[in-house]
Amino acid sequence: MFPRETKWNISFAGCGFLGVYHIGVASCLREHAPFLVANATHIYGASAGALTATALVTGACLGEAGANIIEVSKEARKRFLGPLHPSFNLVKTIRGCLLKTLPADCHESASGRLGISLTRVSDGENVIISHFSSKDELIQANVCSTFIPVYCGLIPPTLQGVRYVDGGISDNLPLYELKNTITVSPFSGESDICPQDSSTNIHELRVTNTSIQFNLRNLYRLSKALFPPEPMVLREMCKQGYRDGLRFLRRNGLLNQPNPLLALPPVVPQEKDAEEAAVSEERTREEDKLQYHGQDRILEHLPARLNEALLEACVEPKDLMTTLSNMLPVRLATAMMVPYTLPLESAVSFTIRLLEWLPDVPEDIRWMKEQTGSICQYLVMRAKRKLGDHLPSRLSEQVELRRAQSLPSVPLSCATYSEALPNWVRNNLSLGDALAKWEECQRQLLLGLFCTNVAFPPDALRMRTPASPASTDPATPQHPPGLPPC
Repeated sequence: MFPRETKWNISFAGCGFLGVYHIGVASCLREHAPFLVANATHIYGASAGALTATALVTGACLGEAGANIIEVSKEARKRFLGPLHPSFNLVKTIRGCLLKTLPADCHESASGRLGISLTRVSDGENVIISHFSSKDELIQANVCSTFIPVYCGLIPPTLQGVRYVDGGISDNLPLYELKNTITVSPFSGESDICPQDSSTNIHELRVTNTSIQFNLRNLYRLSKALFPPEPMVLREMCKQGYRDGLRFLRRNGLLNQPNPLLALPPVVPQEKDAEEAAVSEERTREEDKLQYHGQDRILEHLPARLNEALLEACVEPKDLMTTLSNMLPVRLATAMMVPYTLPLESAVSFTIRLLEWLPDVPEDIRWMKEQTGSICQYLVMRAKRKLGDHLPSRLSEQVELRRAQSLPSVPLSCATYSEALPNWVRNNLSLGDALAKWEECQRQLLLGLFCTNVAFPPDALRMRTPASPASTDPATPQHPPGLPPC
């Protein structure tokens, strides 16, 4: 049981075009557990989850929000490269949908309750924005949270003078670690509300705080997050979100009714004659043709407004141009003409974006200049650090070796050699021992050749340093006492 007297939060994960799943979950919560939404302390969201969280907090129409997602996906699927086509501007489309969907006083109801996850460009840290001074600022926060670098553009948008990108890069599920946070994710895993795939695979991935079970269905969902599937698949995902929300409410005893699916008014069959039944069946068939092969019964338990909006968004227009463009020969010819039409479309879209970019050119150029200078400074400091670790040691070794390239030609004793050698040689015990051994071998060799029968004291042949004239004593003998000269 979920304790109603405690405080709780709701967090929606980022998922790209799979945000229609969040629409189904939010619709279920608003329909069957309104206190859960009204009394939530904070409602967080990242990327596409921020859009649903904004609609849920501000009281916007969820049916219109779901229809907007399907319309945007249909617009992206019309092009050869999908969302990567130069003429498809996702940021502009999201801003237009938010301007149309959100009420005028949305920033007042969102301040203090709505938390939007953002990633700061300067240091890559996660920032949660929860206070908004105007509707435009709220919309800009959503735009920053859904801006994927390279996918949506090259220059990140600004909010209050700071550059931000997609919040899912740093924290895709805000405050997931708190026990009182209800987490929602369209990927099967350990979130509170998520698909329950019948898979025996126990492997799990943790992508920026989002639990994703490693199975084929999740791989398919990940592939469709940035490249939208067909409208029918998105509608099925919305239905699945609604059902997963019902499962969570039923498991925690939060439903206003024991079983919302069974609480729907049953269809009571009435006795009709054969003629009325035929007329009714024909009328139903005509309605099915007008509404994209009929209203799909898999969504009959959704709220009426959401169901109608999704059905209307999934219906393809029946005009002549659409019919011709959907024909197989026309589609093949269009695909073959892509190498010729793509440069022209790219040039037109580039010109349009350049004209729209003109008011922000000075600020963006200043930012690019600062970023370029920061990158160059970092590279120079790193190169200087690497060179500084190797140059001093090599230079010192070369200087010491240059000083010890030659020894004095006059034969000197070990002490004199020690004074002539540099400090690094004098302090080296191995070199001092080698010189002492060499002098010992030389003394033994001389004694064996010339004075074989005379016992010399150890210091007989050791060369002494000449004494100064002032210190010479005439009484001092020239030879050691008791030792005749050789």
